[in-house]
Amino acid sequence: MLACALAGPAVLLLFSLFFVPVIAVFVISLTDWQFGAPTFAFVGIANFREVLADEGFRASLLNTIVYVLIVVPGTVILGLAIAVLIESGRSLRALYRALHFLPFMATIAAMAIAWEALLHPTIGLVNQTFLAMGLPTANWLRDEVTALPVLAIIGIWQNLGFAMVLFLAGLKSIPRDLYDAAEIDGADRWLDRLCTVTLPMLNPVSMFVVIVVALRAFEAFDTIKVLTQGGPGHASDVLLYTLYRESFEYLRTGYGASVAVIFLAIVVALTLIQARAMDKRVHYQ
Repeated sequence: MLACALAGPAVLLLFSLFFVPVIAVFVISLTDWQFGAPTFAFVGIANFREVLADEGFRASLLNTIVYVLIVVPGTVILGLAIAVLIESGRSLRALYRALHFLPFMATIAAMAIAWEALLHPTIGLVNQTFLAMGLPTANWLRDEVTALPVLAIIGIWQNLGFAMVLFLAGLKSIPRDLYDAAEIDGADRWLDRLCTVTLPMLNPVSMFVVIVVALRAFEAFDTIKVLTQGGPGHASDVLLYTLYRESFEYLRTGYGASVAVIFLAIVVALTLIQARAMDKRVHYQ
C-alpha cells in the first residue's frame, strides 16, 4: 500500500503527460475536426484511408526513410571514427571534443540559417569554394536531386557530436588488459584490435547510439521548415513536416492527427525491431 502511494504521483504524471495526449490524438484522428472549429463529426477510419491513398504522404514517407538511412549510418560511422581518433591522440583532446559537440548544443534554427547562407547558389561559401576548385555548382536547396541529401548531411553534422561523446565514454570503459591480451594473441595492428576488441566492447553503446540517432532523424523538422519547407515539390517533405503542414497550415487537424498516429506506429515498430535485432549481438560483459 505504501509503495502504491509513493509511486502514485509519478504514475499519474506519466499518464497525464504521455498517455492522455496519445489517446487524444487517436480520438481526433477519427474525426473531421478542423483546428479552431467548434464542432466535429466522427468519420471512423476515413482519414487513414485518405492518408494512405495520398501521393504526397507516400512521398514524405519515402523521403523520411531515405533521410534516416543516410543520417544514421553516417552519424554512427563518423562519430565512432572521430571518437577513436580523439582517444588515440595525446594533445588537444578537450578542444576537439568541444568543437565537434558544439553543433549538437547550438540552436537548430540558428544553425539552419547559417547553412542557408553557406549554401546560397551565388554568394554561398560552398559554391564559391567549388568554383575556385573548378567543380560544378548547384542550387543545393532548390534542386529536387540535391535537397534531401543536403538536409541529411546537415542532420549528420547536427548529431555527430552526440554520437562522438557517447563513443568516447564507451572507449574509456574498455579495460586496457583486453588490448594487451589481444596483442599477445597476435592482434598487433590497429585494425585487428579495432575488430577484435573495440567494436565488440562498444556494442551496448552502439545500440544506444543507433536507436537515439534514428529517433532524432525521424523527428527531423527544424531544418526542413527553415531551409526548404518540404520543397521543391515534395522532394524534401518528411512525415513530421507533413503532419505540421496539414494540422497547422491547412488546419486539417483530423487528417494531421491520423498522420501522427501512423508516424508514431512506424517509429515505435521500427524502434522495437531495431532494439530486438541489435540486442542479440550485444555483449554487456
